[in-house]
Amino acid sequence: MAPPPGRPGLALGGAMLCVLAAVLLGFAAHLTIVGHLQHARDQRTAYAELRRQLALGTAPVGQHGYDDKPIAQGDPVALLRIPALGVRQVVAEGTTSTVLESGPGHRRDTPMPGQAGTVVVMGRQWGYGGPFNALHRLPLGARVELTTGQGTSVYEITGIRHAGDELPVPPGQGQGRLTLITATGAPYTPNGVLRVDAKLVTEVQPAPPRSGGIAPSEEALAGEDDAWLPVFLWSQGLLLAALLTAWSYRVWGRWQTWICAAPVLAALGLADAGALTVLLPNLL
Repeated sequence: MAPPPGRPGLALGGAMLCVLAAVLLGFAAHLTIVGHLQHARDQRTAYAELRRQLALGTAPVGQHGYDDKPIAQGDPVALLRIPALGVRQVVAEGTTSTVLESGPGHRRDTPMPGQAGTVVVMGRQWGYGGPFNALHRLPLGARVELTTGQGTSVYEITGIRHAGDELPVPPGQGQGRLTLITATGAPYTPNGVLRVDAKLVTEVQPAPPRSGGIAPSEEALAGEDDAWLPVFLWSQGLLLAALLTAWSYRVWGRWQTWICAAPVLAALGLADAGALTVLLPNLL
């Protein structure tokens, strides 16, 4: 039997509680189980694509691909291996929050791995697989290997820096350095940036000319402010579904409503939370 009709204010309050519960649960899921599963899936896909490009000799070695088209953000550019930590990750082009959901990202205004200059690779500390979670435990002299279309380049760790530490001497002419960047702080509450420096110990690879800079959303601990529109649209859809759920509860019945509405609310909550996580710091 359906419950007796109630006041509209109670229905609206119930709908708002549904929205809040769906977003909070979706948010927690995205930063833990769902995010880790998404990261693992994206890594498998990126590895297959990078492996194919390496086999065909079409893997990018600069800002443009073999077809002279600019490399899109999120495209795989290198395979990163840190034996001391058991890390094996595909590095994508770009360092926005969206790109770093799939794994480490190469900062676009720095050289490609193995080339002269300072290469910068960023990765998350806890969310979405947390590939750089143990970066602070790297000992001096540990090896870092990066494979690109120019071969495998090896770096050796020379130091770990926190905010306020002295900057290292810039690499000289024809020398290469790698800086790995992640967040510091308690789980999911970043409060600073950790940098690990390494020197190139293999042959320096030739580098094509580079130009341009990066957007503010690609800086360390930045979010993507232009993600508010998807958040608004998903929130509107979730609110509408919650209002329909509250209405159905009164005219149809409790169990029938929740059996049908729960999967819809969960899916919309996950989508809304996924859009919200893009606004958070990219190294989280």
